[in-house]
Amino acid sequence: MSGIVDLAVAFPEGRVTVKEMAELSGVSIPEILEVTHCSQFPVLGPDEHGWELAAAAATEALERTGTDVDDISRVIYAGAGYWDAPAWSPAAKVADELGIEGAHCFEVTNFCNALTLGLRLAVDGLAPDAGERVLVVSGERFGAAADRRDPDSKPVFNFGDAATALVVSSSDVSFEFLGTAARTDPRWCDYFVGDWHDAGVHTRRRGRRKGLKDAYVDNFAELAGRTLKSLDRDPADVAYLLVNQNDKDIQDRLLDRLGLPPERSVFNQLQYGHMGCSDTFIALRQLLDASALSDGDLVLLATSGAGFSWSVTALRHRAV
Repeated sequence: MSGIVDLAVAFPEGRVTVKEMAELSGVSIPEILEVTHCSQFPVLGPDEHGWELAAAAATEALERTGTDVDDISRVIYAGAGYWDAPAWSPAAKVADELGIEGAHCFEVTNFCNALTLGLRLAVDGLAPDAGERVLVVSGERFGAAADRRDPDSKPVFNFGDAATALVVSSSDVSFEFLGTAARTDPRWCDYFVGDWHDAGVHTRRRGRRKGLKDAYVDNFAELAGRTLKSLDRDPADVAYLLVNQNDKDIQDRLLDRLGLPPERSVFNQLQYGHMGCSDTFIALRQLLDASALSDGDLVLLATSGAGFSWSVTALRHRAV
């Protein structure tokens, strides 16, 4: 049985406010709130780094699980690729910070789908009963990818920053990994495209093609159905469906499509912006902290990434 032993999340000290965004962009506060749903949310401050936030989350996860750094065989750093520096390995930096010397360290980029992909890669390479553990982390400058001076970038004004760390093993798991169904529709590949500026990259909406919200709901619903069929389960068996927090309307429509009530999900839009690929794991950590999960509960993570890729990952909670 392989999966997540435990997980930790971390948030930066910095914040961005809707008032600041309105002053920078000229877009009205009510219009921005239609995207953000909250008046402020975490972003990295000028003296903060994504890798430091990831290392903090990893330290907590390793301490909580009693993991010896010598047992870590891989450090997988997941995200959209907005690292703190170019031509550089944040995975290796985190390993060095934590004193991990014998692991293979590498990055995986699939935008906001990257952390669930990292989990899948971690599980795929585990040797049964070997005592091996894999550290999967995410923490990048996602919030800085939004140009909040540009009114046309309003759809990405909710980009924020957070870090997540997963300790993955073939034993002692609190979330058994049951599988992932994923697909990419390359016709949307140019909808969001970045451009270079003096301090990094800004992500801008380039495409004007209609129907992306429908594509989200259709793909998530199809992949959820495929995942559940592989497990011989149906939507009624889902304890929680956790969805990327980039658009509340998509989350509402997906729950309705699958016949799931709102209480079978977590809505963080009033607290946070879109925290990249950490969204669903922030929600998962909240469910754990609230003792909202029972042994055997089926949890689906619906994640997506520019490109456009969608995936649904199934986890089974194991109370330990």
